[in-house]
Amino acid sequence: MPRNRTGTRADGRPGPWRRRRKGGEERRPGPPGPYTLLPWLLMGMGSFSNLFQGEAPNPWLGGLGLFTFNSLYISVVFRGFVKEKRESPVSYWLLAAMATVTLALAIGYGGSWLLFFPLLSLACGTILRNRQLAVGVLSLAAVATSVAVWRGNGSSDPWTIGYGTFISGAVTAAILTLAETVMELRTTRQELARTAVEKERLRFSRDLHDLLGHTLSVIVVKSEAARRLAPRDMDAALTQVADIESVGRQALTEIREAVTGYREGSLATELDRARSALTAAGIEPVLRRSGPPLAPQAEALLGWVVREAVTNVVRHSDATTCSFVLEGTAERVRLTVTDDGRTPAVPPSPGIGGTGLKGLTERLAAAGGSLEAGRGPEAGFVVTAELPADVPGEPDGDTGGAPLSVPCR
Repeated sequence: MPRNRTGTRADGRPGPWRRRRKGGEERRPGPPGPYTLLPWLLMGMGSFSNLFQGEAPNPWLGGLGLFTFNSLYISVVFRGFVKEKRESPVSYWLLAAMATVTLALAIGYGGSWLLFFPLLSLACGTILRNRQLAVGVLSLAAVATSVAVWRGNGSSDPWTIGYGTFISGAVTAAILTLAETVMELRTTRQELARTAVEKERLRFSRDLHDLLGHTLSVIVVKSEAARRLAPRDMDAALTQVADIESVGRQALTEIREAVTGYREGSLATELDRARSALTAAGIEPVLRRSGPPLAPQAEALLGWVVREAVTNVVRHSDATTCSFVLEGTAERVRLTVTDDGRTPAVPPSPGIGGTGLKGLTERLAAAGGSLEAGRGPEAGFVVTAELPADVPGEPDGDTGGAPLSVPCR
Protein backbone atom coordinates (compact mmCIF):
# COMPACT_ATOMS: atom_id res chain seq x y z
CA MET A 1 0.00 0.00 0.00
CA PRO A 2 1.57 3.36 -1.01
CA ARG A 3 2.15 5.97 1.70
CA ASN A 4 2.47 9.73 1.57
CA ARG A 5 5.26 11.72 3.21
CA THR A 6 3.41 11.99 6.52
CA GLY A 7 3.55 8.24 6.99
CA THR A 8 -0.17 7.73 6.30
CA ARG A 9 -1.40 5.01 3.96
CA ALA A 10 -3.48 5.89 0.91
CA ASP A 11 -6.55 4.44 2.65
CA GLY A 12 -6.10 6.85 5.59
CA ARG A 13 -4.66 4.35 8.08
CA PRO A 14 -1.44 5.32 9.89
CA GLY A 15 1.78 3.84 8.55
CA PRO A 16 4.15 1.74 10.67
CA TRP A 17 6.24 4.67 11.87
CA ARG A 18 3.10 6.43 13.09
CA ARG A 19 2.40 3.46 15.36
CA ARG A 20 5.55 4.17 17.27
CA ARG A 21 3.85 7.07 18.97
CA LYS A 22 3.34 6.68 22.68
CA GLY A 23 1.16 9.03 24.68
CA GLY A 24 0.62 11.26 21.64
CA GLU A 25 4.35 11.81 21.06
CA GLU A 26 6.85 10.13 18.79
CA ARG A 27 9.39 7.95 20.52
CA ARG A 28 12.81 9.50 20.24
CA PRO A 29 15.96 7.44 20.20
CA GLY A 30 17.51 7.23 23.65
CA PRO A 31 21.18 7.39 24.61
CA PRO A 32 23.50 4.52 23.73
CA GLY A 33 23.47 1.61 26.15
CA PRO A 34 26.17 -0.72 27.41
CA TYR A 35 25.36 -3.32 24.75
CA THR A 36 26.63 -0.93 22.06
CA LEU A 37 30.14 -1.28 23.51
CA LEU A 38 30.22 -5.08 23.75
CA PRO A 39 31.00 -5.75 20.03
CA TRP A 40 34.36 -4.03 20.53
CA LEU A 41 35.47 -7.15 22.37
CA LEU A 42 35.95 -8.66 18.92
CA MET A 43 39.25 -6.76 18.86
CA GLY A 44 40.50 -9.51 21.14
CA MET A 45 39.86 -12.22 18.55
CA GLY A 46 43.53 -12.09 17.52
CA SER A 47 44.68 -13.09 21.00
CA PHE A 48 42.02 -15.81 21.13
CA SER A 49 43.30 -17.10 17.78
CA ASN A 50 46.83 -17.23 19.19
CA LEU A 51 45.63 -19.32 22.11
CA PHE A 52 43.52 -21.62 19.93
CA GLN A 53 46.36 -22.24 17.47
CA GLY A 54 48.92 -22.75 20.23
CA GLU A 55 51.05 -19.81 19.16
CA ALA A 56 51.07 -18.25 22.67
CA PRO A 57 53.26 -19.63 25.47
CA ASN A 58 51.50 -20.70 28.66
CA PRO A 59 48.08 -20.90 26.96
CA TRP A 60 46.26 -21.66 30.23
CA LEU A 61 47.65 -18.50 31.80
CA GLY A 62 46.83 -16.48 28.68
CA GLY A 63 43.30 -17.94 28.58
CA LEU A 64 42.78 -17.02 32.24
CA GLY A 65 44.00 -13.50 31.53
CA LEU A 66 41.70 -13.20 28.49
CA PHE A 67 38.70 -14.40 30.50
CA THR A 68 39.51 -12.02 33.35
CA PHE A 69 39.91 -9.04 31.04
CA ASN A 70 36.61 -9.72 29.24
CA SER A 71 34.77 -10.14 32.55
CA LEU A 72 36.19 -6.92 33.93
CA TYR A 73 35.42 -5.07 30.68
CA ILE A 74 31.76 -6.13 30.70
CA SER A 75 31.40 -5.25 34.37
CA VAL A 76 32.96 -1.81 33.95
CA VAL A 77 30.95 -0.98 30.84
CA PHE A 78 27.63 -1.81 32.48
CA ARG A 79 28.56 0.19 35.58
CA GLY A 80 29.47 3.18 33.43
CA PHE A 81 25.85 3.71 32.37
CA VAL A 82 24.54 4.06 35.92
CA LYS A 83 25.68 7.32 37.51
CA GLU A 84 25.71 6.02 41.08
CA LYS A 85 27.74 2.95 40.13
CA ARG A 86 30.00 4.92 37.80
CA GLU A 87 31.03 7.27 40.61
CA SER A 88 31.47 4.43 43.10
CA PRO A 89 35.03 3.54 44.24
CA VAL A 90 34.37 -0.03 43.08
CA SER A 91 34.42 1.15 39.46
CA TYR A 92 37.87 2.67 39.92
CA TRP A 93 39.16 -0.52 41.51
CA LEU A 94 37.81 -2.52 38.57
CA LEU A 95 39.57 -0.15 36.16
CA ALA A 96 42.80 -0.59 38.11
CA ALA A 97 42.42 -4.38 37.86
CA MET A 98 41.81 -4.10 34.10
CA ALA A 99 44.93 -1.95 33.72
CA THR A 100 47.00 -4.53 35.61
CA VAL A 101 45.71 -7.43 33.49
CA THR A 102 46.15 -5.44 30.25
CA LEU A 103 49.72 -4.44 31.08
CA ALA A 104 50.65 -8.00 32.06
CA LEU A 105 49.19 -9.54 28.89
CA ALA A 106 50.71 -6.87 26.62
CA ILE A 107 54.18 -7.23 28.15
CA GLY A 108 53.98 -11.01 28.27
CA TYR A 109 52.62 -11.70 24.79
CA GLY A 110 52.81 -8.52 22.68
CA GLY A 111 51.48 -8.68 19.13
CA SER A 112 47.66 -8.72 18.92
CA TRP A 113 47.47 -8.63 22.72
CA LEU A 114 48.43 -4.95 22.51
CA LEU A 115 44.91 -4.25 21.23
CA PHE A 116 43.68 -4.61 24.80
CA PHE A 117 44.99 -1.08 25.42
CA PRO A 118 42.29 0.56 23.20
CA LEU A 119 39.67 -1.62 24.92
CA LEU A 120 40.92 -0.50 28.32
CA SER A 121 40.80 3.13 27.14
CA LEU A 122 37.22 2.62 25.93
CA ALA A 123 36.28 1.31 29.38
CA CYS A 124 37.97 4.35 30.93
CA GLY A 125 35.81 6.56 28.71
CA THR A 126 32.66 5.12 30.28
CA ILE A 127 33.85 5.78 33.85
CA LEU A 128 36.15 8.81 33.89
CA ARG A 129 35.13 12.42 33.21
CA ASN A 130 36.81 15.82 32.88
CA ARG A 131 40.36 16.02 34.25
CA GLN A 132 40.42 12.38 35.33
CA LEU A 133 39.61 11.36 31.76
CA ALA A 134 42.31 13.56 30.23
CA VAL A 135 44.99 12.34 32.62
CA GLY A 136 43.91 8.71 32.37
CA VAL A 137 43.66 8.53 28.58
CA LEU A 138 46.92 10.41 27.93
CA SER A 139 48.80 8.27 30.45
CA LEU A 140 47.32 5.08 28.99
CA ALA A 141 48.25 6.13 25.43
CA ALA A 142 51.83 6.83 26.53
CA VAL A 143 52.11 3.46 28.26
CA ALA A 144 50.60 1.65 25.24
CA THR A 145 53.07 3.31 22.89
CA SER A 146 56.01 2.51 25.16
CA VAL A 147 55.04 -1.17 25.50
CA ALA A 148 54.47 -1.46 21.74
CA VAL A 149 57.92 0.05 21.04
CA TRP A 150 59.54 -2.23 23.60
CA ARG A 151 57.89 -5.40 22.30
CA GLY A 152 58.46 -4.44 18.66
CA ASN A 153 56.56 -7.45 17.31
CA GLY A 154 53.10 -5.98 16.84
CA SER A 155 51.22 -6.11 13.56
CA SER A 156 50.53 -2.36 13.91
CA ASP A 157 52.84 0.60 14.22
CA PRO A 158 53.44 1.55 17.90
CA TRP A 159 52.21 5.06 17.29
CA THR A 160 48.99 3.65 15.82
CA ILE A 161 48.45 1.67 19.03
CA GLY A 162 49.00 4.83 21.09
CA TYR A 163 46.70 6.94 18.94
CA GLY A 164 44.00 4.27 18.93
CA THR A 165 44.22 4.03 22.70
CA PHE A 166 43.81 7.79 23.10
CA ILE A 167 41.00 8.22 20.59
CA SER A 168 38.98 5.26 21.92
CA GLY A 169 38.60 6.73 25.39
CA ALA A 170 38.16 10.32 24.24
CA VAL A 171 35.45 9.59 21.68
CA THR A 172 33.58 7.22 24.00
CA ALA A 173 33.52 9.80 26.80
CA ALA A 174 32.46 12.56 24.38
CA ILE A 175 29.56 10.52 22.99
CA LEU A 176 28.32 9.47 26.41
CA THR A 177 28.62 12.99 27.81
CA LEU A 178 26.70 14.38 24.84
CA ALA A 179 24.00 11.74 25.29
CA GLU A 180 23.68 12.60 28.98
CA THR A 181 23.41 16.30 28.13
CA VAL A 182 20.68 15.63 25.57
CA MET A 183 18.69 13.61 28.10
CA GLU A 184 19.04 16.38 30.69
CA LEU A 185 17.85 18.94 28.12
CA ARG A 186 14.84 16.78 27.30
CA THR A 187 14.01 16.48 30.98
CA THR A 188 14.42 20.24 31.44
CA ARG A 189 12.18 20.97 28.46
CA GLN A 190 9.47 18.68 29.83
CA GLU A 191 9.73 20.37 33.21
CA LEU A 192 9.46 23.81 31.59
CA ALA A 193 6.40 22.65 29.66
CA ARG A 194 4.78 21.40 32.87
CA THR A 195 5.61 24.69 34.61
CA ALA A 196 4.06 26.67 31.75
CA VAL A 197 0.89 24.59 31.94
CA GLU A 198 0.67 25.04 35.71
CA LYS A 199 1.21 28.79 35.36
CA GLU A 200 -1.53 29.04 32.74
CA ARG A 201 -3.91 27.02 34.92
CA LEU A 202 -3.17 29.35 37.84
CA ARG A 203 -3.77 32.41 35.66
CA PHE A 204 -7.04 31.05 34.34
CA SER A 205 -8.34 29.98 37.76
CA ARG A 206 -7.42 33.39 39.18
CA ASP A 207 -9.14 35.23 36.33
CA LEU A 208 -12.20 33.02 36.59
CA HIS A 209 -12.42 33.61 40.34
CA ASP A 210 -12.16 37.37 39.92
CA LEU A 211 -14.66 37.46 37.08
CA LEU A 212 -17.34 35.18 38.49
CA GLY A 213 -16.94 36.26 42.11
CA HIS A 214 -17.61 39.90 41.31
CA THR A 215 -20.29 39.25 38.69
CA LEU A 216 -22.29 36.83 40.82
CA SER A 217 -22.10 39.19 43.78
CA VAL A 218 -23.53 42.01 41.64
CA ILE A 219 -26.28 39.75 40.33
CA VAL A 220 -27.25 38.68 43.87
CA VAL A 221 -27.30 42.27 45.14
CA LYS A 222 -29.38 43.53 42.21
CA SER A 223 -31.75 40.55 42.50
CA GLU A 224 -32.34 41.39 46.16
CA ALA A 225 -32.95 45.03 45.21
CA ALA A 226 -35.42 44.00 42.52
CA ARG A 227 -37.26 41.77 45.00
CA ARG A 228 -37.51 44.60 47.51
CA LEU A 229 -38.67 47.15 44.90
CA ALA A 230 -41.16 44.95 43.07
CA PRO A 231 -44.13 45.36 45.51
CA ARG A 232 -44.00 49.19 45.52
CA ASP A 233 -42.13 50.31 42.38
CA MET A 234 -42.29 47.94 39.44
CA ASP A 235 -40.46 50.29 37.08
CA ALA A 236 -37.46 50.50 39.43
CA ALA A 237 -37.53 46.72 39.86
CA LEU A 238 -37.54 46.23 36.09
CA THR A 239 -34.53 48.56 35.86
CA GLN A 240 -32.65 46.30 38.27
CA VAL A 241 -33.68 43.25 36.25
CA ALA A 242 -32.37 44.93 33.08
CA ASP A 243 -29.10 45.60 34.89
CA ILE A 244 -28.92 41.92 35.86
CA GLU A 245 -29.36 40.94 32.21
CA SER A 246 -26.65 43.39 31.15
CA VAL A 247 -24.25 42.15 33.83
CA GLY A 248 -24.88 38.55 32.80
CA ARG A 249 -24.22 39.25 29.14
CA GLN A 250 -21.06 41.16 29.99
CA ALA A 251 -19.92 38.27 32.20
CA LEU A 252 -20.33 35.84 29.30
CA THR A 253 -18.21 38.09 27.09
CA GLU A 254 -15.53 38.47 29.74
CA ILE A 255 -15.36 34.73 30.37
CA ARG A 256 -14.86 34.08 26.66
CA GLU A 257 -12.09 36.69 26.60
CA ALA A 258 -10.48 35.21 29.72
CA VAL A 259 -10.44 31.77 28.10
CA THR A 260 -8.50 33.14 25.14
CA GLY A 261 -6.22 35.14 27.46
CA TYR A 262 -6.95 38.53 25.89
CA ARG A 263 -9.28 40.20 28.36
CA GLU A 264 -9.05 44.00 28.23
CA GLY A 265 -9.01 45.74 31.59
CA SER A 266 -10.08 49.36 32.11
CA LEU A 267 -10.00 51.06 35.50
CA ALA A 268 -12.68 53.53 34.40
CA THR A 269 -15.02 50.69 33.45
CA GLU A 270 -14.38 48.83 36.69
CA LEU A 271 -15.04 51.95 38.76
CA ASP A 272 -18.32 52.54 36.93
CA ARG A 273 -19.36 48.97 37.60
CA ALA A 274 -18.25 49.30 41.21
CA ARG A 275 -20.39 52.41 41.68
CA SER A 276 -23.41 50.64 40.20
CA ALA A 277 -22.95 47.56 42.40
CA LEU A 278 -22.38 49.59 45.58
CA THR A 279 -25.38 51.81 44.92
CA ALA A 280 -27.61 48.77 44.41
CA ALA A 281 -26.36 47.37 47.74
CA GLY A 282 -27.16 50.62 49.57
CA ILE A 283 -23.50 51.64 49.91
CA GLU A 284 -22.44 55.16 48.96
CA PRO A 285 -19.39 55.20 46.64
CA VAL A 286 -16.89 58.05 46.96
CA LEU A 287 -14.30 58.47 44.20
CA ARG A 288 -11.28 60.80 44.36
CA ARG A 289 -8.43 61.00 41.88
CA SER A 290 -5.23 62.98 41.55
CA GLY A 291 -2.14 62.71 39.42
CA PRO A 292 -1.33 62.15 35.75
CA PRO A 293 -3.08 59.61 33.48
CA LEU A 294 -2.07 55.99 34.00
CA ALA A 295 -0.40 53.54 31.67
CA PRO A 296 -2.77 50.90 30.24
CA GLN A 297 -1.03 48.07 32.11
CA ALA A 298 -1.34 49.89 35.43
CA GLU A 299 -5.02 50.54 34.72
CA ALA A 300 -5.61 46.87 34.02
CA LEU A 301 -4.02 45.78 37.29
CA LEU A 302 -5.81 48.41 39.38
CA GLY A 303 -9.06 47.40 37.68
CA TRP A 304 -8.61 43.91 39.16
CA VAL A 305 -8.01 45.47 42.57
CA VAL A 306 -11.24 47.49 42.33
CA ARG A 307 -13.20 44.43 41.23
CA GLU A 308 -11.96 42.25 44.12
CA ALA A 309 -12.28 44.98 46.75
CA VAL A 310 -15.88 45.82 45.75
CA THR A 311 -16.80 42.13 45.75
CA ASN A 312 -15.58 41.80 49.34
CA VAL A 313 -17.32 45.01 50.43
CA VAL A 314 -20.66 43.93 48.97
CA ARG A 315 -20.40 40.41 50.38
CA HIS A 316 -18.98 40.86 53.85
CA SER A 317 -18.78 44.45 55.12
CA ASP A 318 -22.32 45.77 55.88
CA ALA A 319 -20.76 49.16 55.09
CA THR A 320 -22.59 52.42 54.37
CA THR A 321 -19.80 54.13 52.43
CA CYS A 322 -16.85 52.94 50.33
CA SER A 323 -14.17 55.33 49.11
CA PHE A 324 -11.71 54.93 46.23
CA VAL A 325 -8.67 57.20 46.41
CA LEU A 326 -6.31 57.16 43.43
CA GLU A 327 -3.05 59.08 43.90
CA GLY A 328 -0.36 59.18 41.25
CA THR A 329 3.04 60.67 40.59
CA ALA A 330 5.49 60.31 37.72
CA GLU A 331 7.03 57.26 39.45
CA ARG A 332 4.34 55.53 41.52
CA VAL A 333 0.56 55.20 41.67
CA ARG A 334 -1.47 54.15 44.71
CA LEU A 335 -5.10 53.06 44.97
CA THR A 336 -6.73 52.86 48.40
CA VAL A 337 -10.18 51.30 48.89
CA THR A 338 -11.71 51.92 52.32
CA ASP A 339 -15.09 50.95 53.74
CA ASP A 340 -16.69 51.73 57.10
CA GLY A 341 -18.26 48.33 57.63
CA ARG A 342 -17.70 45.82 60.36
CA THR A 343 -14.14 44.70 61.00
CA PRO A 344 -13.24 40.98 60.99
CA ALA A 345 -12.46 39.56 64.44
CA VAL A 346 -9.03 38.43 63.23
CA PRO A 347 -7.68 40.83 60.60
CA PRO A 348 -5.73 39.21 57.80
CA SER A 349 -2.03 39.81 57.41
CA PRO A 350 -0.94 42.45 54.87
CA GLY A 351 -1.27 41.17 51.35
CA ILE A 352 -2.90 37.93 52.50
CA GLY A 353 -6.55 37.03 52.53
CA GLY A 354 -8.88 34.92 50.48
CA THR A 355 -8.14 33.46 47.08
CA GLY A 356 -8.81 36.78 45.35
CA LEU A 357 -6.45 38.82 47.53
CA LYS A 358 -3.72 36.19 47.20
CA GLY A 359 -4.07 36.27 43.43
CA LEU A 360 -3.91 40.07 43.41
CA THR A 361 -0.82 40.03 45.61
CA GLU A 362 0.90 37.75 43.07
CA ARG A 363 -0.19 39.91 40.14
CA LEU A 364 1.09 43.14 41.63
CA ALA A 365 4.32 41.58 42.90
CA ALA A 366 5.07 40.30 39.38
CA ALA A 367 4.66 43.90 38.10
CA GLY A 368 6.92 45.38 40.79
CA GLY A 369 4.06 46.52 43.02
CA SER A 370 2.52 45.50 46.33
CA LEU A 371 -0.86 44.89 47.95
CA GLU A 372 -1.81 45.36 51.58
CA ALA A 373 -5.18 44.46 53.07
CA GLY A 374 -6.24 44.76 56.69
CA ARG A 375 -8.22 46.53 59.39
CA GLY A 376 -8.67 50.27 59.09
CA PRO A 377 -7.35 52.74 61.67
CA GLU A 378 -10.79 53.10 63.28
CA ALA A 379 -13.17 50.66 61.63
CA GLY A 380 -13.82 48.92 58.37
CA PHE A 381 -11.34 47.39 55.98
CA VAL A 382 -8.60 48.97 53.86
CA VAL A 383 -7.06 47.61 50.65
CA THR A 384 -4.00 49.49 49.36
CA ALA A 385 -2.39 48.73 46.01
CA GLU A 386 0.80 50.41 44.85
CA LEU A 387 2.42 50.10 41.42
CA PRO A 388 5.10 51.71 39.28
CA ALA A 389 3.50 54.38 37.08
CA ASP A 390 4.91 52.70 33.98
CA VAL A 391 4.34 48.97 34.41
CA PRO A 392 6.56 47.03 31.97
CA GLY A 393 4.88 44.51 29.72
CA GLU A 394 1.35 43.21 30.01
CA PRO A 395 0.09 41.92 33.34
CA ASP A 396 -0.57 38.20 33.11
CA GLY A 397 -1.78 38.36 29.55
CA ASP A 398 -4.24 41.26 30.10
CA THR A 399 -3.98 44.22 27.85
CA GLY A 400 -4.59 47.72 28.91
CA GLY A 401 -7.80 49.64 28.55
CA ALA A 402 -8.79 53.23 27.96
CA PRO A 403 -7.35 56.18 29.86
CA LEU A 404 -8.84 56.87 33.25
CA SER A 405 -11.86 59.16 33.13
CA VAL A 406 -13.97 58.83 36.25
CA PRO A 407 -16.42 61.40 37.60
CA CYS A 408 -15.40 62.36 41.14
CA ARG A 409 -17.41 63.29 44.19
